[in-house]
Amino acid sequence: MDKLLKKGYIVHEMKIRVLTLVLLMVTAGLWAQHTPVVKNSLPEWLIPLREAVYEQKLNADMVTPIYRSARAASQEHVSGAALELAFARCEYLMGRALLFEKREKEARVHFVEGMRLAEKVIETALGADSTHGADSTHGAEAWLLLAENLSQNCSIGPWTYTAANGLNVDKFAKNALAYNSRNAAAQYLVAARWVFAPAPFHNHRRGIEMMLAILENGDVEKDDLFNVYSAIGYAYIQQKKSAEARSWLLQSLEIYPSNQFAADLLGKK
Repeated sequence: MDKLLKKGYIVHEMKIRVLTLVLLMVTAGLWAQHTPVVKNSLPEWLIPLREAVYEQKLNADMVTPIYRSARAASQEHVSGAALELAFARCEYLMGRALLFEKREKEARVHFVEGMRLAEKVIETALGADSTHGADSTHGAEAWLLLAENLSQNCSIGPWTYTAANGLNVDKFAKNALAYNSRNAAAQYLVAARWVFAPAPFHNHRRGIEMMLAILENGDVEKDDLFNVYSAIGYAYIQQKKSAEARSWLLQSLEIYPSNQFAADLLGKK
């Protein structure tokens, strides 16, 4: 009798261990599916500028030499449409650094120049059918940079400018997605209107769902991941869901620990 009981106990223990192992494997598989792989397609000579802007350890005046170095390095490494787009990226990032300090007039100069450069590539390099032109190498990036610079320009205003041009951000981002459906930055711009638009035009629940989808369906860069996490945190704050917001904002601060935007959001209730 004792032997039978012992044998039954051993079999029971083995079943529990096997079941636990299976559950761990399934959980690991699901976690892997929901943990995005961070890519790095940004040219190495532009990375210091991006990091300076997102880390926010330096003020805009201190970022300016990094911006100039990035432009100079771009001229050494690329030419033609690739150079125009590298310059447009530099303008966008420098504008962001200035805008964070509320130096709106200076920031607008950079955003307008970034738009001009992106439009130049769209008009000259992509051909007449600019959403499906023969040269698709730069298509997604050109439309994305036009949308990103315009988005920041709209945030400055005045409201008449924002009202007249705001919907074009969504349109241009979708043009970028026509070239590359997994472009996470373009996906973010499409989702962001539902997160950051003023009442009654926002839809925070929809915005959160769309941001989460980027983690599954987008090729995310380091800054994309930060943008998505902080946007989800912002949306939860608007919904008065502090606990949910905190979780996402802490994740964003793991990427850029000194980012003041995310830190300020974390301090809100």
